[in-house]
Amino acid sequence: QVQLVESGGGLVQAGGSLRLSCAASGSIFRLNAMGWYRQGTGKQRELVARIGGGTTNYVDSVKGRFTISRDNAKNTVYLQMNSLQPEDTAVYYCYVQQLGRDYWGQGTQVIVSS
Repeated sequence: QVQLVESGGGLVQAGGSLRLSCAASGSIFRLNAMGWYRQGTGKQRELVARIGGGTTNYVDSVKGRFTISRDNAKNTVYLQMNSLQPEDTAVYYCYVQQLGRDYWGQGTQVIVSS
C-alpha cells in the first residue's frame, strides 16, 4: 500500500499563490505518473496536472499559471499555483501510479477569494 499526505492548501486572495505538496510513503517501488486532480462544488473531478515519463500535462485553464514538479528522492509531487482565481477554488487531490494501480490523497481545500 502507498499512503499520500497532502499539504499546502488554504485561503488566498485572487492573484495570490499557493504551493501544494504530496508526499508518498509505504510500499514504494517505482512511482510512475504523479499528479493532481481537483473537484469544485457541484463540478466533476478534473485532472489539473500530471507528470510522468519525462512529460508534464496541464488542463488548459491552468497553463501558464500552475507548475507541477516532483522530487523522486523524496517521493513527493508539488503543484505551484500562481495567479489564482476564484474558479480555482476546489478540493485538490494528489495521485500516484505504481504497478498499474492508482493511489489517492485525502484532498486539500483551496479557496480563492475575489
